Amino acid sequence: MTDFLPALFGTDSLLIGTLVPFLFVLTVVVFVHEMGHYLVGRWCGIGVKAFSIGFGPEIIGFNDRRGTRWKLSAIPLGGYVKFVGDMSVTSSPSAEDPTLSSAERRVAFHTQPVWKRALTVFAGPAFNFLLTIAVFAVMFSLYGRYVTDPMVAEVRSGSPAERAGFLPGDRFVTVDGERVLTFGDVQRLVSGRAGDAIVFVMLRSGGEVTLTATPEPMEQKDALGNTIRVGAIGVINNEQYGQPRLETFTPAAAFVESVRETGHIVERTGQFLKRFVVGREDKCQLGGPVKIADMAGKAAKLGFEWLVQLVALLSVGIGILNLLPIPPLDGGHLVFYAYEAAFRRPVSERMMEAVYRAGMILVLAFMGFVFWNDLFGC
Repeated sequence: MTDFLPALFGTDSLLIGTLVPFLFVLTVVVFVHEMGHYLVGRWCGIGVKAFSIGFGPEIIGFNDRRGTRWKLSAIPLGGYVKFVGDMSVTSSPSAEDPTLSSAERRVAFHTQPVWKRALTVFAGPAFNFLLTIAVFAVMFSLYGRYVTDPMVAEVRSGSPAERAGFLPGDRFVTVDGERVLTFGDVQRLVSGRAGDAIVFVMLRSGGEVTLTATPEPMEQKDALGNTIRVGAIGVINNEQYGQPRLETFTPAAAFVESVRETGHIVERTGQFLKRFVVGREDKCQLGGPVKIADMAGKAAKLGFEWLVQLVALLSVGIGILNLLPIPPLDGGHLVFYAYEAAFRRPVSERMMEAVYRAGMILVLAFMGFVFWNDLFGC
């Protein structure tokens, strides 16, 4: 026992070094997501029976004055809000719980207008995006960020850039039609486009030249030491054209920049998912709880601000994932509500249940896939 405890609770232990940061990151993201459902549902006049962080048996909990049970459950891989009248996963207007009183029916989820149900469901992912924006806004306000000019200092031999005619001293003006101001902008627009021909407008000797290059996949280390595959054309940006400069932001400017940065993440994630579906991305780029736990442990060692940034990145990822039009995800329910709003009648219970089962199989298959990646695949 005396040998076991130091290993478990030491500063480099599994518990303190990895599990605690992982639970912190996941709990914050899940809490914010479910709080979105809860707050908007309450605003819409919908009754709430339970708010749970985690699934399975309750560990600890309490009832508030409105009768909502707030609890922490044993399996910390998610959470849920249970509204009054939620007797089935579809929560359709035709579903009727015979045990509900007349007062409960008035505040039951399934008896609400479709716009209230849709707004309540959408609020979960929306709050995830808001969390990401808030984190970035605070980080930009407090720390600013270092940027470098979009200059080419060196062109690697045999690279796509060399074949396309890039030269040291060139300055990026636009990448695929989008104006760039920093070298980070160039990396953002190129890294997810391996195998795609991209048009670059470069400033050279006072004039503009147009070059076309196709990024090639390459492995590199990210800030947390993870090996990732990104697209690259083979140009190097260094201090030859000036030291990185600190860009500072007022609170208002930080908010605007945080919205823009969150939008970039959403765009890159959507781009990755489309390419992944057609087999153009490495499956090892997807990971589940094990990979997230590993990243949380590494981020915690770098400092609390790194852990908070991981919260922001995971939060926007959870928001995007939940908006996919697949039951039982939030996006799947929104598709049902869109149909109901358009045709003024809900999807039939039989069809809804069949689609839900198919979606559940798809979600479970995806979860199994990322778990396999975590443990054996990469």
